[in-house]
Formats: sequence, structure tokens, C-alpha cells
Amino acid sequence: MADYLLFATERYALPILAPLAAALHAQGHRVFSWFEDGAAGGQLDGVTGIGLQQALALRPRAVFSAANWVPPFIAGAKVQVFHGFNVRKREDNRGHFRVRGLFDLYCTQGPATTAPFAALAREQGHFKVVETGWPKLDPLFQDDGGQAAALRLPAAGRPVVLFGSTFTERLSAAPHLYPAIAADIAAGQRYWLLTLHPKCSEELFARYRALAGANACFIEPEQVVAAQRAADVLVSDTSSIVSEFLVQHKPVVTFRNRVPEDYMLDFNDPAQLPRLLGRALAREPEHMARITAYADSIHPWRDGRSSQRVIAAADALLAGELGPLARKPLSACLRRLQIRKDLGYWGRSIG
Repeated sequence: MADYLLFATERYALPILAPLAAALHAQGHRVFSWFEDGAAGGQLDGVTGIGLQQALALRPRAVFSAANWVPPFIAGAKVQVFHGFNVRKREDNRGHFRVRGLFDLYCTQGPATTAPFAALAREQGHFKVVETGWPKLDPLFQDDGGQAAALRLPAAGRPVVLFGSTFTERLSAAPHLYPAIAADIAAGQRYWLLTLHPKCSEELFARYRALAGANACFIEPEQVVAAQRAADVLVSDTSSIVSEFLVQHKPVVTFRNRVPEDYMLDFNDPAQLPRLLGRALAREPEHMARITAYADSIHPWRDGRSSQRVIAAADALLAGELGPLARKPLSACLRRLQIRKDLGYWGRSIG
């Protein structure tokens, strides 16, 4: 039995870490969480929440982070498990493939992520890369105890549409599509599951929550995976939920996606929403083939055991089976000092 620490800074990281916590418990380990910023106050079943001083004393075997950073002065291997897919909101050197010099191991989601990180690892030498799949998606391929079925029940045989939007103002569909979504909900031909990124404004949350009724339900972040299982089609924008949904080999309708691809049904005019939904629900064979090819490039793992592979990769790193690590780059020093300042800790690193 060993102690492990889960680290997050946003509430949306909890569904990423929950399957990992369950897998660690199943192997007989003790699991603790340290949640900062937007994730502060969040809880996972069977996981004890702790703070900085307790984390220092814990000396965990590994720290699994679903954030862009991790406290570098805590003991244990620092493992990046990612808070989303690469949806190209930013250039690679500022976005998904930015290496900050904080992690020892990157557990990648699929070939499209593995190849770039493996190239960076060979070039820089201070971290390792293992393709494991993404823990968040384990429940997509496991029995969920009827949660998805319960969300579908009110649809009474109607198609189920999930709406999920990013919080990034310049990319968010939520303000623009509200009238079209409200109209479709009022028409009642489809049943809607509505969710928003936790960072969206309270005013936007209030507007979308008010749409709940006989033809729609508002979904909290902890229900999003079950909602993805329940839905037949997703409506979104440039959010990582697009990739999560496509992994199921289901169609996605996107509004003004930053980099529209042929596996999406992208549109610019909100009035086009009903037509695009009809096309998505028709599941045209050629379009579905493009979806499958993309899904398999970003996340080919469909056995619901990515969490177990993440744990095994951390074990391999700690056992020296992945080879030695070079020293972290000097360029990471400023970032490490900033983390210490933000957390108010100037003591020694625990190794």
C-alpha cells in the first residue's frame, strides 16, 4: 500500500481524477486530494482532502495533476494526466504542447498527443511519455449504474442533444446560440441536456438553467460524462468536450469552431442549428467514417482501463524502467518561484 496525491485547480478536473482515485483504491492504495483555486472545496468519494502542510508531510509516491502545473516541492513523481484534449484554442507553444519543466511523466491520450510529446521528450530529456488513454473517459466505456439511462428517460424516445460550451469569450457559442436552442427546446421534437463550463458567467448559467423543463435538463459538471453517454449528438464550439464526445463515434455540431475539421458539422449562422442537427442525427456513412478515424487518432483506448495504465506508467517511471531523467531546465525556475509565491511556501523541497 502506498499514498498518492491528486492535484487540481478547477472543478472540471474532478471527473478526470475520480476514475483514477477508484483505480488506486481498487489496488489497495490510500488516496488524498489537494484542490486549489476553482477546485477548492471539491470532493471525491473516498478521498481525503488535504492542504499544503499535510501534502508536505504525506510524501506521496506520486502526484497526479489534472492542471497545467503541479507544486514542485512536494515529494513523489509528478505526473501530468491533462485537463482536456488538444482543441487548438492556442498555438502549440502556448497551448496543449507547452512544456513548463514541472512534470516527470506525461500520460498521453492517444497517438495525436503522444507523437508531439515524445518528440519533445527526446529533445529535452527531463520527462518521459507513456500513452495510457485518459482517465476521464474510463466511465464512457464502463457500466455507469444506469446514470445515462436515467438522463435519457425523460426524452421518451426523442433524440437527445447535449449542449456544452467553452468559457473562452471569443470562442463561446453559449451567448450566440441561446435563442436558437431555446426555440428548439420549445418546439419539443428533441430533448436537450444543457451544461456550461464552470467559468461561464452567473448570468449565462441562470439563462440556461431556466430552460430546464419537459424538454430539457441542466447538467452539472459531475454529470457530464453520463450526459455524453446519454446523448445522440453534441452541440458545442471550440471546447474539449467536442473531442470527448467524438471518441464515442458520435456526431458533433460546432458553432464557429476555431479550426473546423471535416469530422465536425460546423456552422456560423444560429438559424442553421435545426438543419445541422437533422444532418447529424442522419449519421451519413462517409461523415461517420471521418469521425471514427479522428476518434481513434486521439483516443483509441475503449476498454475503460486508462486509469490502470496511468498507475502502471507511474510505477514504471519510479522503478527506473523508463530510463533516467535529465535535470529540469533553468527556464522552469521562474515558474517554480511563482508557484511558491502563490502558495506562500518558501521551505525546502521534499524529495
